[in-house]
Amino acid sequence: MPTVEWVGPYRFFFYSNEGDEPPHIHVRRERALAKFWLQPIVIAGATHFAAHELRIIARLVAEKREQFLEAWHEHFGD
Repeated sequence: MPTVEWVGPYRFFFYSNEGDEPPHIHVRRERALAKFWLQPIVIAGATHFAAHELRIIARLVAEKREQFLEAWHEHFGD
């Protein structure tokens, strides 16, 4: 599970066995978990996050999208 970035309480990462899916990023805070597609930025699913917190996380994903895509392609070789 490569961690790409920490922003405050949020850990942004992906699983190493997901290279057959389109680029995306997972985010975790304690027991809360969400997944965002990166092209375009769309929430794929979430558990235990409030709606207002998902909006904050979506803005962070948008700000760091290029960094996340670069890490994705570097890891999976796409």
